[in-house]
Amino acid sequence: MKQLFFVAVGIVIGFAVAHQVANTRGGARFFADVNARTKAFADAVADGYKSRDAELRTDA
Repeated sequence: MKQLFFVAVGIVIGFAVAHQVANTRGGARFFADVNARTKAFADAVADGYKSRDAELRTDA
């Protein structure tokens, strides 16, 4: 139970630090870059899934 408490405290501290960093000019650029890369990756995965799904449906 003690470990769970420390994990929760660590998460809260992490969010607080990330919020403070995001308020800086460099932090905002960093998080914008991370968001763009994450969106590009998610879009690539979704496109691959849709492509494979269409391929499997035409073979069935």
